[in-house]
Amino acid sequence: MWQLKQLERLHEIEPDTVDNAIAELLNKEPRLREKLIVGAYIDREINLGKAAELLGIHPVKLREQLLSKGIPVRIGVETIEEIVAEGIAAKGIRENTKWSL
Repeated sequence: MWQLKQLERLHEIEPDTVDNAIAELLNKEPRLREKLIVGAYIDREINLGKAAELLGIHPVKLREQLLSKGIPVRIGVETIEEIVAEGIAAKGIRENTKWSL
């Protein structure tokens, strides 16, 4: 699709313009946002904790939702980057809730 190719090229020159446009689109289309986040999780671009953080839900709830849709859930971390991301996501969840883990 030519539009995606052009957005990618424009992003190299004007990243803020493209990032803002995508953010606006995803705010207007929550189902699209959810599908992109779940797709990124399935493709191993983000982990469960990050996906839950982006969706604004608890990781346990996301895990239940994924399993109910037949989407495999990865438990545990496989790389150093995932360990760091899990820690950051857990800290964010703790800071945004009234209870602590």
